[in-house]
Amino acid sequence: MSALPRTVLVTGSTSGIGEAIVEAFARDGHRVAVNGRDEERTGAATDRIRAALGVVPGEVFPAPGDVSTAEGTDAVKSAVPDVDVLVNNVGIYLAAPAFEISDDEWRRLFEVNLLSGVRLTRYYTPRMVEHGWGRVVFVSSESSVFTPREMIHYGMTKAAQLAVSRGFAMAVAGTGVTVNCVLPGPTLTPGAKEFIANTYDGMTFEEAEREFFVSYRPTSLIQRFSRPAEVANLVHYVGSDASSATTGAALRVDGGAIPTIIP
Repeated sequence: MSALPRTVLVTGSTSGIGEAIVEAFARDGHRVAVNGRDEERTGAATDRIRAALGVVPGEVFPAPGDVSTAEGTDAVKSAVPDVDVLVNNVGIYLAAPAFEISDDEWRRLFEVNLLSGVRLTRYYTPRMVEHGWGRVVFVSSESSVFTPREMIHYGMTKAAQLAVSRGFAMAVAGTGVTVNCVLPGPTLTPGAKEFIANTYDGMTFEEAEREFFVSYRPTSLIQRFSRPAEVANLVHYVGSDASSATTGAALRVDGGAIPTIIP
């Protein structure tokens, strides 16, 4: 357990990587806010996590609100006025031919994947500076530096997170607050499971996984989907006291999918 219990907000945490991040911090004794757009789904995820971990209400609690909008962000700020650790995890991805991505789709991914984190970082980080300690983590992607041709709008938002994270890190230099990006590779989230099922109809999951990594991610060194808990392990470290000398960084948990040593 860390030296002090912290208040942690994980956006987009009703499933997948976000849910695993909530569980990692809650296991470590922290007070963690679960966030989703829908109040009912957010509450259900909170109950599920509490039951899985055996934590009492209050250690894991709901903070619903669509952080891709100013109104939804205000709702989250009301539920969680101050945080010590902000994990900007919320994100969506869509596959589409490069020349068929509409203006609305470009805007939607920008609002959800990038501007949501900017809004929350702009609000919470000055309060962290006042306290002399804080952690901001952007959950980016290997697509930020190795953009798939079928998801260039997604890759754009994830690349922008690297610039935003580094810029905020420089803005709080020397304050005890750190800002970093974590770059997962292909991860077995509900969305990935749905994609596999739709793309490889009639195959077993094992067969489909092998085919996916041959066709879509041949550079992966682990040749499998990472599990959400494996990504959460790195996010938990970056959000801890132990990571005090790590800031302004892009940290990979991509299974070796990016074919370079340094992002």
